[in-house]
Amino acid sequence: MVGDVVGKPGRKEVERVLQDLRRQYDVHLVVANGENAAGGFGLTLETAQELLMSGVDVITTGNHIWDQKDIIPHLDGELPILRPLNYPPAVPGRGYMTIRDVLVVNLMGRVFMSNLDCPFRTMDRLLDELKDRPAVTIVDFHAEATSEKGAMGWYLDGKVSAVLGTHTHVGTIDAHILPRGTAFVTDTGMVGPMDSIIGDEPETVIQRFLTNMPNRLIVGKGRVCFNSVLIEVDERGHAQKIARIDKEGI
Repeated sequence: MVGDVVGKPGRKEVERVLQDLRRQYDVHLVVANGENAAGGFGLTLETAQELLMSGVDVITTGNHIWDQKDIIPHLDGELPILRPLNYPPAVPGRGYMTIRDVLVVNLMGRVFMSNLDCPFRTMDRLLDELKDRPAVTIVDFHAEATSEKGAMGWYLDGKVSAVLGTHTHVGTIDAHILPRGTAFVTDTGMVGPMDSIIGDEPETVIQRFLTNMPNRLIVGKGRVCFNSVLIEVDERGHAQKIARIDKEGI
């Protein structure tokens, strides 16, 4: 699972390192959160294709999926792009898919975020409906509050293979396997500029805090970090190992 990809610096870093990582660790499936891939806000068809060409198998998203309107008609197409499952049913796109015998699910939290359907009950309904689902299930839980992410991990412990947090762009050091065999990390992190505030130029973010007025945020420059986690899962769908794979680019 690759952390939130931020803008062109993030996309180029994925292109630079991902294929080598796939070979080094014999990776079966790569999921990456791409909701900030287009200029830091949203996803376009071009940036989605760029990530897929770089070795990403499934692109998950979150609250910024609607920021670039040109991607919306493609959310119901064949591209492996997910939006959070707990949006209302009439919303374009899908919240889960099965690829290479792995079920990938995208959920979004509600604390400090949008007033969506309950992600816990939404996941319950999905697991009840999918009677013949694969043994391996990976959940990208796109949420702000660490407590909500932790609650989802414990709630799904033993029901899915991994619950992997995204959204806050700061990789956490709590990657571990819960008692019933579910791998968990509060936040996977990001692929984006290190000398930044969660991927954006510090001056533009500071200005918002100083004035409390909207202004344009600009993707940062300079050194790029690559944050991800690697999960090993057995044939029963139980996680055997989760480890951070973090790299500092040039």
